[in-house]
Amino acid sequence: MPASSPPVLETENLTIRFGGHVAVDSVSCRYESGSLTAIVGPNGAGKTTYFNMISGQLKASAGQVRLYGNDITGLSAPARTHRGIGRAFQLTNLFPNLSVLENVRLAIQSRRGIGLNLLTRASSFGSLIEEAETLLDRTNLLERAGETAAALPHGGQRRLEVAVLLALEPDVLMFDEPTAGMSADEVPVILDLIREIKGDRTKTVLLVEHKMDVVRSLADRIIVLHNGALVADGPPDEVIASPIVQEAYLGVRKSHA
Repeated sequence: MPASSPPVLETENLTIRFGGHVAVDSVSCRYESGSLTAIVGPNGAGKTTYFNMISGQLKASAGQVRLYGNDITGLSAPARTHRGIGRAFQLTNLFPNLSVLENVRLAIQSRRGIGLNLLTRASSFGSLIEEAETLLDRTNLLERAGETAAALPHGGQRRLEVAVLLALEPDVLMFDEPTAGMSADEVPVILDLIREIKGDRTKTVLLVEHKMDVVRSLADRIIVLHNGALVADGPPDEVIASPIVQEAYLGVRKSHA
């Protein structure tokens, strides 16, 4: 990408205040295509709040969010999704009474602009169903396609969320603790999917994650938030070894002996 080109995604001095508390404090970051950035920090550091501001769930008190150089700070979450920002939530965000297949099919319909009033005629949309089944197969959910989303265990719902996200085909994919609540045998499915997405050089991936083994295995870059501020940004080994991360995130205090 030429140096003069804008990054895929950028936050500039992004800030949010709740009363007198500054939850995210003037965070400026650029995110390029073909990269996976892990956002880490201690509990209460502002990671999920920062995610919510990028995806549009929270309105910034100051600063900007830009996508391909265009200011999207004032856009709603659905409008940002339409522009190419996809978000998988830390808590599942599904249609619980619809089938696993229908959840994914509706996301595909939305992306294609077909409309969402065709629930009773799913059988007439063969290409939609075929694409949905492919995504369910990738997330190891095809055998449960006919069950309601509510019938899935928590880990299964998280995998379904990823299938829905993939169905939207966003340029920017945001994962908030994607393996939270999953059993040991479910985790590799999601991690392999994220690796596959990361391999697509047209995609930009942001990941909030507490598990450092996951961060080390996936991240091209780590940024660290602490008390809402950006305190470190760089290659994983360099950032993890930095004193501020060792103390603020990993709890390793520098010896004064």
